[in-house]
Amino acid sequence: MRAHYSSTMATLPFYEQRAEWGRRLALAAEPCADDARPPSLRLFFREWLYPFLPIKRVFGPKIGIKPAAKPQTVMLLPGFGAHPIRMRWMARQLEKAGHEAKRWGLGYNLGATEWRFKRVEKRLKKLYKRRREPITLVGWSLGGVMARELAKLHPEKVAKVVTMGSPFSGSPRANNGWRAYQAIAGHRVDEPEIDTVVSEKPPVETVAFWSPCDGIVAPKCACGKPNERDRAVALRCSHMGFVMTNEAMTALLSELDRH
Repeated sequence: MRAHYSSTMATLPFYEQRAEWGRRLALAAEPCADDARPPSLRLFFREWLYPFLPIKRVFGPKIGIKPAAKPQTVMLLPGFGAHPIRMRWMARQLEKAGHEAKRWGLGYNLGATEWRFKRVEKRLKKLYKRRREPITLVGWSLGGVMARELAKLHPEKVAKVVTMGSPFSGSPRANNGWRAYQAIAGHRVDEPEIDTVVSEKPPVETVAFWSPCDGIVAPKCACGKPNERDRAVALRCSHMGFVMTNEAMTALLSELDRH
């Protein structure tokens, strides 16, 4: 029931809604572990300047988009609380290079619940059946964590996983979004609704984009340890910048061209 709660809450009686929101607010108020070191408040508040990133793109260095060495079907998975429209600019650049960019098909990402994960799993199977070739998964933040899990379950259907600022390593509370996550998703970040070891590397090529300027996810959690991914690529963008900056886009296009 809880896995599907976000989509059914509005249909419940008022007293049940109130009880559920009370439970979720209690989850959000839980203490943070001493070993969880989220990014500084200075970096966190800088994230709110993201509306100016498109302006910075206009006046900054341009992307020299070249035809892809190997055009691929790329499924884009948005971060927590984000809609696929946040990755629309990125999708357009991929298309310009010759790749085929696909949405994850679920609208807003409101948590890695069992119900939501099964739906995106169904989406991957459908794309694989239609294209008859493995799909490249590019996941931003929580979307990257979900992409890794998809690759663990269906390695034959996934060509590569690229995560961007995704908290797959270390403490799941070493970020500035875990309280909001627990309130909205309805479960603890360290108690996922699917049976998994989040830090375990998928059996496909897995690349982690991370940034020391990330104001949401602790850099070491997005970078991961050597045995938790194949490669780590350091950028200088903000967390929002992973899907909105020329730097991140150039890095992604280069990564997709690697053999």
